[in-house]
Amino acid sequence: MGSSECIIKIELTINIFKFHKRLIALAIIVGALPFIYCTGAYAREESSFVSSQQSESKWLDDYSKPVKLTYNAQAKVQAAYLWRGLYCGAFNTQGNANIGYGGLYFDVWWNAGVTDWTFKTFLPEVDITLGFDRWGLNVFVYYVHNFNCGFFDFTNYPDKGNRLEADIRYTLSSKIPLSILWGTRIAAADSYLNAAGDTIRAYSSYAEISYTQKFPKDWSLSGAVGITPWRSFYTGFQRDFAVCNVELRLRKDWTISPHCGMMVQGQLCINPSALAADKSTAVWKPSNPFNQSVNANLTFGVYLIQ
Repeated sequence: MGSSECIIKIELTINIFKFHKRLIALAIIVGALPFIYCTGAYAREESSFVSSQQSESKWLDDYSKPVKLTYNAQAKVQAAYLWRGLYCGAFNTQGNANIGYGGLYFDVWWNAGVTDWTFKTFLPEVDITLGFDRWGLNVFVYYVHNFNCGFFDFTNYPDKGNRLEADIRYTLSSKIPLSILWGTRIAAADSYLNAAGDTIRAYSSYAEISYTQKFPKDWSLSGAVGITPWRSFYTGFQRDFAVCNVELRLRKDWTISPHCGMMVQGQLCINPSALAADKSTAVWKPSNPFNQSVNANLTFGVYLIQ
């Protein structure tokens, strides 16, 4: 390799690194918005805000709500990054900012944390979502970028890379908060080899049914069961239909001001698919968390009330 080619590659690597640093910094700033906002929340009385009770009611019993500009943000610190029954990392901070009008919305979400408790590997993530949420129907497409390859590079996932997914969620009402979700990957290196050696596109999909029961003094208990309907990423492309997520979440909220809230949440998650794969009982493996069939998480967060 010539010296000029080496210099070009080095300069390109440095430029990409600088760009990623800027994007990470921007994501952290966006995620910190709830903290910044809460410091001045007591002094603000904006008529555009509505009560927290109204903001929680988005479903079938609220057809008459006027169409207007909406915006919200939140940030949280977690002991683990759990997603759809999978362990995706250890200690992390997460946050998002969302703006919408008439049901259409745009959301930027970020995660910054370590992959395990050795604190040797840092893998940030940014998700960009565009969707429509009204009458209990939430249809959205989101792009996941993991910073270990170029933007919109879907060639080497799941070990590295990005993905694009289309999801649809339907919730009955605020009075009956039963929710059904379906999500399918539409771009990623999402394939496996069959017995004949042919490459099969998996279209890895996940379906979930969940319910949240609210109690006095801002306590709530949520339960969810998630499945993958065919061979997919969620089982390492090793099994067909599988239950991959059974979880419970206990949450306590506090209203800090008319514009700001705080929450603490505990989560227990069991992956029955992982249990069936190794034919063992539920185990906790802190030395190899990605193979755990049992996971737990503790979350602290603040958020804007709209």
